[in-house]
Amino acid sequence: MDILSFTEKFFEKYGNRNEKPVLFFSPGRVNLIGEHTDYNGGFVFPCALNFGTYLAIRTVKDKTLRFSTLNFDDDDEVQLANNLSKRGNKWSNYPLGVISEFLKRKISVGGLEMLFYGDVPNGAGLSSSASIEMVTATALNDIYSAGLKTLDLVILSQKAENEFVGMNCGIMDQFAVGFGKKDHAIFLNCDTLDYENVPVNLGNNALIITNTNKRRGLTDSKYNERRSECEKAVELLQSFRPIKNLSELNTDDTGFLEEFIKDPVILKRARHVISENGRVLEAVKVLKENNIRRFGELMNQSHDSLKDDYEVTGNELDTLVYEGRKLPGVTGTRMTGAGFGGCTVSLVEKEHVPGFISGLKSVYQEITGLVPDFYQPEISDGAGRISW
Repeated sequence: MDILSFTEKFFEKYGNRNEKPVLFFSPGRVNLIGEHTDYNGGFVFPCALNFGTYLAIRTVKDKTLRFSTLNFDDDDEVQLANNLSKRGNKWSNYPLGVISEFLKRKISVGGLEMLFYGDVPNGAGLSSSASIEMVTATALNDIYSAGLKTLDLVILSQKAENEFVGMNCGIMDQFAVGFGKKDHAIFLNCDTLDYENVPVNLGNNALIITNTNKRRGLTDSKYNERRSECEKAVELLQSFRPIKNLSELNTDDTGFLEEFIKDPVILKRARHVISENGRVLEAVKVLKENNIRRFGELMNQSHDSLKDDYEVTGNELDTLVYEGRKLPGVTGTRMTGAGFGGCTVSLVEKEHVPGFISGLKSVYQEITGLVPDFYQPEISDGAGRISW
C-alpha cells in the first residue's frame, strides 16, 4: 500500500487535512506446520507475512467511532458507551471488539476516525481477522499511551474474537501477528505461551501460498465440532493419565489410545493432535539443521493426517496438495488454517516455481472448476506503527 495514496483516501473520507492520521500495519500469518493443535495446548510454527492490514486513525472530539474500509462499501458508526454490543455480522465487530476490551480495562478511549485497508485475502485462512484486531489494538495502545505489552495486546485481541465476535479461536493467530520477526518463524507452546523465534533459511526453496478460492461455509461449525471431539478425547483419557489437554501426551502414548478411546472418530482426532505435535517438534529441529528435505516430508505427513484423521481438508485442498506433489521441485505442501477451503502452503525449488504455478493452476481448474490464486510472500515483522 502506498502511504501517500492511503492517506489521501483518509482525507477524502473524513476531511480536515490539517490533522494527519497516524498509520499502522499488522501482518497476516501462515502456519508452516502444527494445525489444529493450538486450542489443544500444543505446538505451532507460524510466521508473519508481508501483507496484512493497514490502519489510518485519528482522534476526534466527539464520542463517535467511525469505521471505514477500502476493501468494500460498508461504513459503520458507533456511539461510545461503557458496554459496546456486537453489530450483527458487520466486519467492524473485529475492531469494535478490541475497543470494548480496552474499555473493560478502564483505558479511556475517545472518538475515532478509522480507515482500514487489507491485502490479506478474506476467507483464505491467512488470519485477516487477527490482523484487523492486532492493528486496532496496537494503534489504541500507541495513541492513548496505554502502556500494554505485546502479549497483553495478543490476549486482548483473542478475547475480542472469542467473546465479542463469537469465534472460539486459539491464540496462535494473534500471537504470530504480534510477535512476528522478519525471516523467522515462531515456535510457540500454546499452553504456556513460551516461544522461540527460529530463523527460516529455505535454501533454494521459495514459500508459495495457494488460495483455493472456495467459500468456506462449514468452517465455523466444523471447527467447534473438532474442539468438542478433542475435549471428549481428553475426558476419555483421564483414566490413562490426568491430563487437561491432548498435547500433554506425546507420540509414544499413541499406542495406548485404542485402549481408552473406543469411538473411532474421537480416536482419529486424538491421534492427529498428538502426532502433529511430534511433527512440529521435529520440524523445528530439522529446520535448525537446514534439513529442508525432511521439513518438506513433515509438511506432507501433516496434510495426510489432517485429511485422514482430522478430516478438515476437502476436495479443493486435496487437489492442490496431491496434484502439487506430482510436479517437479515440490519439497513439501500442506493445507494451512482451519480447512474446508482456504490455502495451502508449499515449499518449491525456486527454479520450478513458474512451472508449479502454471501446472497446478491448470489441473486445479480442470478438476474443481475454480481458479486458484498464488502468493509468494516474504516473512515479516509483527504489528507496529508506520513511519512516514
